[in-house]
Amino acid sequence: MGEAAPDPVDLWSVFKRAHEIVRTRVIADAAEAAGLSEPDLTILVNLSKAGGSLRQSELAASLGWDRTRISHQVTRMGKRQLVTRERADGVTVTLTDTGRQVITTVHPGLDAAVRRHFTDKLSAQEIATLSSVFRRL
Repeated sequence: MGEAAPDPVDLWSVFKRAHEIVRTRVIADAAEAAGLSEPDLTILVNLSKAGGSLRQSELAASLGWDRTRISHQVTRMGKRQLVTRERADGVTVTLTDTGRQVITTVHPGLDAAVRRHFTDKLSAQEIATLSSVFRRL
């Protein structure tokens, strides 16, 4: 017999706890060592995956952030010369050379931290299942 399905609120609570623990450990290992905040790292990674540039609205949607949050974060990152923002038929956010260098430098440590605190604790099947579930949410 299989296990009874957990109560939805219990499942949400376990999910939130796991997210916070993994997030905190990964950021402590990777971002803080590079002098980045979690939002900095998140935006740099997403821009890098997209080839270096995204419309600000697409970046916000991919992160699940509202327009105000993304705008303020991009402004802060612009002041540190990690990204530029250009207005022409919408707003486009682009990695600068400095931003590209930072993400290239931090990526090996980020990869190692994600493996250490997350994926190494899961089977290949669990990783595939979680990936499928998270992409649907």
